[in-house]
Formats: sequence, structure tokens, C-alpha cells
Amino acid sequence: MPAESPPSESPAAASPGLAELFLAFAKMSLAGFGGVLVFARRAIVEERKWMTPEQFNEAFALCHFLPGPNIVNFSVVFGSRFRGVPGGIAAFLGLLGPPTVIVTALAAVYTVYGQIEWMQRTLAGITCAAVGLFLAVIAKMLLPLLKQRDPVALLLLVAVFGAVGLLRWPLPIVLLVSIPVSIALTAFARTRSAA
Repeated sequence: MPAESPPSESPAAASPGLAELFLAFAKMSLAGFGGVLVFARRAIVEERKWMTPEQFNEAFALCHFLPGPNIVNFSVVFGSRFRGVPGGIAAFLGLLGPPTVIVTALAAVYTVYGQIEWMQRTLAGITCAAVGLFLAVIAKMLLPLLKQRDPVALLLLVAVFGAVGLLRWPLPIVLLVSIPVSIALTAFARTRSAA
């Protein structure tokens, strides 16, 4: 019987090294004007096949429950998954190092030229493109959930979206309620299907 690959690794591709983690996240962060999530998913799932779409969604969902920016949390979780603490540090530095240098330089330029009308129009256009990219990655992340056709998962998705997105309830309260409810409903659905 062939040995199974560890659950922490994607069966599709070899585990990345420290330099590869650093360079991959640096490339994502440099491409990620308007948000790195779009480029992170594309690089990790579609190009390098380090994770399946489901694994990416699960890891990114975990990062929503941690304090701090989601994509920064994701870089640490992802790097640690493959190379432990050094991997988490390499991915983190790759994600934040290059943009920090660029943003510092752009902030100096914006301080001088930020009030010029053409600059404001340019930034408005960039904002529209960023929103479009964000909506595209949301659609890609939603597809694995829809393909599973799990009524419990879809019900929870709609309920949390309604609570946070439409009713504007505080996210910590929604999470405190939705996490135990989702665990209980999932466990109940699995025991019923096993019976």
C-alpha cells in the first residue's frame, strides 16, 4: 500500500524551500497592487500547485480568526506549514519587505504631489481595478464551496454574510456565535450521513 502524503502538503507539487517561499511571496506582494490575495491564490493554487483550492480556502479561513491582516497571517501559516518557523519567517519577510521599501518611497512622492488632480484621478482608477480583482478572487474561492453542494456550508455562508455584510453586526460577535454553530452543524451532518 503506497504511503499517503502528509495532510499538510499538497499532493500536486513538491514542498517549497526557504528561498522559494521568500521569492514567491515577494513576487506576490510586488504584483499585488490593490491586494495580495488575488495574486497569492493564483500563485499558490493555480501556478505552483502548492495547495488545492480547498486547502487554500481552509488556511485563509483560519487566518480570518487570527488578529492582524489576513494575508500577513496567511504568509506565516503557509510558510510554517511547509518549513516550520523558518518558513513562516521567510514568507512573512518576502510578503512585507519589498512593499515596505516601495510604499515608503511612494509616501514621500505622494506628500509632494498627492493633491494634483491627475494624481487623484489615477488613484480613483486604481481603486476600481483593485475592487474588480478582489471580486474575482472571491468568486474563485466560492467555487469549491458551491461544487460541494453542502447545504450546511451554504447556509452558514449566507447567514454570516447577512449578519456582517447586510445587518452590520460586529464581526467578533458573529464569529463567537457562528464558529461553535458551524462546528456543531457540521458534526451533526457527518454523524447523520455516517449512520
